[in-house]
Amino acid sequence: MTAAIDIQSAHKRYGQKIAVHDLTLTVPAGELFAFLGPNGAGKTTTIKMICGLLHPQRGTIHVCGHAMGVNGLAAKARIAYVPDQPFLYDKLTGREFLHFVAAMYHVAPEERDTVLADLSEQLVMGDFLDKLTQSYSHGMKQKVVLASALLHDPDVLVIDEPMVGLDPRTVRMVKDLFRQRTQAGKTVFMSTHTLEIAEAVADRIGIINHGRVVALGKLSELRAQARAEHSLEDIFLQLTNPLVGATEDAVEL
Repeated sequence: MTAAIDIQSAHKRYGQKIAVHDLTLTVPAGELFAFLGPNGAGKTTTIKMICGLLHPQRGTIHVCGHAMGVNGLAAKARIAYVPDQPFLYDKLTGREFLHFVAAMYHVAPEERDTVLADLSEQLVMGDFLDKLTQSYSHGMKQKVVLASALLHDPDVLVIDEPMVGLDPRTVRMVKDLFRQRTQAGKTVFMSTHTLEIAEAVADRIGIINHGRVVALGKLSELRAQARAEHSLEDIFLQLTNPLVGATEDAVEL
């Protein structure tokens, strides 16, 4: 079976700074993968390479069997990206923005309206969807951007800090939405600093430090590697010690 995301020896530097060092990572279809790391570890650069916004100096990245940088349009048609800072057009309503996104992905109006009605109910957007987005809170914007990412039913959802600005009820709804997608064979690649979220929902967890994956596996496997018996926070702090990952090769469990 073709992996949803397949990164082989991807290397990215900015001048003299190496942001991602020969990263190899495979995420199968149907998995909710949490990608963790301290600030400056290489998370955002990795995400942007997966989405085709950046290209590695060497190595390859495939999404659903399509090579980014070679067959990028085919890859991007199968993926959706939600950044940590949601962007909307101030002079459009949420509904108008969603219609615009659906048109870009060639979603038929009938299908768009059916999917949008379902997403509006799940994400509780009915009270503000027809208001100009310039009046939205961060949480409202996050909901609309998430809905826009799901309109074309992508095989791979890449999302950066998905729960920022969301109230506890919506956080629960988004968790359930992610799980529904993975149960349907879709893939969610989630980067987050909220370790409790990763601990609660992820099938596997990857921890990156100094541009290298220093741990990869299920939570139980990370506990074994870190020799920690407690929370993901304890494991994360041990494995992202400033000296860990600076010179060692990546470890896969």
